[in-house]
Amino acid sequence: MIEAIELKVGMIFQKNGKLIKVLETNHHKPGKGNTVMQMKLNDIRSGSIVQTTMRPTEKVDLAIVDKKKAQFLYKQDDIVFFMDLDTYEQYELPAQLIEAESKYLIPDLQVQLNFCNNELIGVDLPTIVEMTVVETEPTIKGATAASGGKPATMDTGLIVVVPDFIKNGEKLVINTGNGTYKQRA
Repeated sequence: MIEAIELKVGMIFQKNGKLIKVLETNHHKPGKGNTVMQMKLNDIRSGSIVQTTMRPTEKVDLAIVDKKKAQFLYKQDDIVFFMDLDTYEQYELPAQLIEAESKYLIPDLQVQLNFCNNELIGVDLPTIVEMTVVETEPTIKGATAASGGKPATMDTGLIVVVPDFIKNGEKLVINTGNGTYKQRA
């Protein structure tokens, strides 16, 4: 058990039989009254996102999360398939549970699968991934990295703002934390 004030983004706790992931936290002290923790929480099983407040001293039961190295295999219909790199066992996960992460899933990408009580609850991506530009506006002659940039569609459908000199077919390094262009691969 830990107090709500100790919760950080990404932590998972159990409440009323639900697994809840912390998306945002904000320590708020109104002019009058007691301090509260404003939180944005995600129910892992249902996918619903809720804005709520908790008292800083309120206790929550931190979930024990086991991690396994795995490789993304493919997506079929609404199911995403992964393979454990040690045992070669395959795991399935509904695509709706990892909607944000699925934009970065390229073939053979190594990820970490998160398990709680032997139940697959999510995926941790590497910090950066290499992706290929499928569609972008034509290159502007004399363009520099200092200009505003242009949108580019990557091979997974992710849209990223890139410098004006980037062309179709180029491999780029993309930050998975915020979906931004870092550099050419």
